[in-house]
Amino acid sequence: MLGIPEFRWLFMGNVAFFFAMQGQILTRTILAWDLTGLAQSLAYINLVVAIPMIFASMIGGAITDRVERRQLIIIGQVLITGNELFILGLLVLGKLEFWHLLCTAFVAGCAFPFIMPARMAITVNVVGPGRIQSAMAISSGAMNLSRVAGPAMMGIIVSQFSVVAAYIVSSVLYGSAVFCMLFVKRNTAIQPEGGKKPLLSDIAYGFQYIRKNRPVLVCLLFGLVPMFLAMPFQNLLVMLVEQKWQAGESGLGILMGAGGVGGVLGSIWIARRGDKSERLRLMIVTIIGFALFLALFTQTRVFYLSLLPLVLANLCASAFQTVNNATVQILVDDSVRGRMSSFMMMSFGLTPLGVFPMAVAADHFGAANAILGACIALVLITGAFLGLSRTLRTLDGTVRAATEGVRSKP
Repeated sequence: MLGIPEFRWLFMGNVAFFFAMQGQILTRTILAWDLTGLAQSLAYINLVVAIPMIFASMIGGAITDRVERRQLIIIGQVLITGNELFILGLLVLGKLEFWHLLCTAFVAGCAFPFIMPARMAITVNVVGPGRIQSAMAISSGAMNLSRVAGPAMMGIIVSQFSVVAAYIVSSVLYGSAVFCMLFVKRNTAIQPEGGKKPLLSDIAYGFQYIRKNRPVLVCLLFGLVPMFLAMPFQNLLVMLVEQKWQAGESGLGILMGAGGVGGVLGSIWIARRGDKSERLRLMIVTIIGFALFLALFTQTRVFYLSLLPLVLANLCASAFQTVNNATVQILVDDSVRGRMSSFMMMSFGLTPLGVFPMAVAADHFGAANAILGACIALVLITGAFLGLSRTLRTLDGTVRAATEGVRSKP
């Protein structure tokens, strides 16, 4: 896959972009705490990123399907690079205030919904639908690796040098991502008959397209099941560490690292497996595996023994998400690819809503039992989904027909 020059440049740009993005989550948190000393500031700095990502997703997807995608990515990444340089300048001058962080975080949150759908759409066009699953697995591996290594890298830079040095590194990484995009060909969506429509009409058509294309709707809904029910367990790890193992902050760091390793291994597994058929069986196996290994993780009494089921649970979760996302990309038309990518991105922004019921259950029954209950619900709902949805049961045939249809086009 990396033998394709354009994909190689996309991949290197992804690595630079994700490492900077994940690393800056930690750096912004450190700065917010240093500037205010208030725990609420940590919530605010993340909230101003999440809110625009949710509400701007559909606009970003619709615009991705209307304009030249490479240029859209470059403009968005230049904006984020400018953001970093602005904060860097204020740091050097000693003029940085907390409201500066909020404003720049909001700008970054507005830019991400335009960058990510366009990047995903270009990837599909570069490698083709027959290799999209492998391509997305490789990209997902880089993202999972950056989730662990990005904050670790910035933490070392801050502790050994300074926050200023961390912002210099992140600016260089964001700038490198822009440079890599210059070697990718221009890419514009295939426009539907009748030409472009008003932006609001394009957004509305995205919802109509999902409603009319049942396989796409079923895949999107099926992909949300583990995201809402079980993935919020990551937000309860700090509570679980204290209640079950009394392992402290170092234990939490070990668990987060193990989760990231599992995500990378899941991506490598799917990449090595290639774009074989039987996607439905793979999704069912991995979603059930995720639930079972996560349940085992919560019931393991010895801290270090619990790392193995945690790694395997995240491996299954990463594999499921990769296969599900790739299936959606195969099924959709190129004219709406950006909007469908934005729907998938929106699901990640909405996932924190699943934290609330799990947190309420954790307060009443403990974190381990709350996560265990979510795992049981995940297995039951997956079984119901499979039993009640004929569209899901015939998904492999639908994907084969879509792939063959694309290949038969001149």
